[in-house]
Amino acid sequence: MNALTTKLTGFILVVLLSFNLNAQEFQGQATYISKSTLDLGNWGKRLSEAQKKQVMANLKNRLEKTYILNFNKEESFFKEGDKLDAMSGATDSWGKNFAAGDQYKNVKTNTQIQDQEFYGKRFLVKDKLQPIQWVMGTETKQIGSYTCFKATASIPTDELTWYSFSWDKLRRENTTETTVGEETTKPDIQMTEVEAWYTPQIPVAHGPSEFWGLPGLILEVSAGDTTMLCSKLVLNPEEELEIEAPDKGKETTKKEYQATLITKMTEFRNNRMGRRR
Repeated sequence: MNALTTKLTGFILVVLLSFNLNAQEFQGQATYISKSTLDLGNWGKRLSEAQKKQVMANLKNRLEKTYILNFNKEESFFKEGDKLDAMSGATDSWGKNFAAGDQYKNVKTNTQIQDQEFYGKRFLVKDKLQPIQWVMGTETKQIGSYTCFKATASIPTDELTWYSFSWDKLRRENTTETTVGEETTKPDIQMTEVEAWYTPQIPVAHGPSEFWGLPGLILEVSAGDTTMLCSKLVLNPEEELEIEAPDKGKETTKKEYQATLITKMTEFRNNRMGRRR
């Protein structure tokens, strides 16, 4: 028996003695603090330190967010907490168009249903859960009162950000295969390296955002330039939590929704270029 198996077995025995997750009424709520970094690139090199600080202050509402994950044994509901614009006190309407909406996941049925809004139009995105091939590690660390194990994965970036849009993504979408001699080269697939920390002390396969599928609740996950850390965890709260799938909007899939974003943003760009002529 290897070290990882021995550690997991010990924790699972403790969990089974402490409470029974097979109970139908089991629920939990995890609050996550999300922080992202921003590379200002060559444009940032032209700015003074004071100007850089001002830019980061203006974008703070996009770089630091709070999320809530309600879950039971099979289902979860993930949503962003309300937050006002750091400068104007208004909601961030531009960022809202490309932010993840309220998300329902069911690990038993392999189902994800997400409520997305794009320029006033509502979509109901129904699809399978993001497939993740986790590599389990033996490294551990403490998050709050929970012992967590490390797991890593490499996931196509576009599959993690299907609800968002960037001009770089559009350029890659329009890149075709190239043929040199007898060899055909396909465009490189950008990958995001993911590091997750999960606790077998809460043996449910849930996690924030697109992440799931580990033998314990994910309390921390880092993907690309963003880290989500659980700051508060309540098990079996006195008031029953709402864990229901969204049911409003035009039904579509992740791939179809991304195609819609690309089409609309291309039209937007072409219309603006047309007016400048």
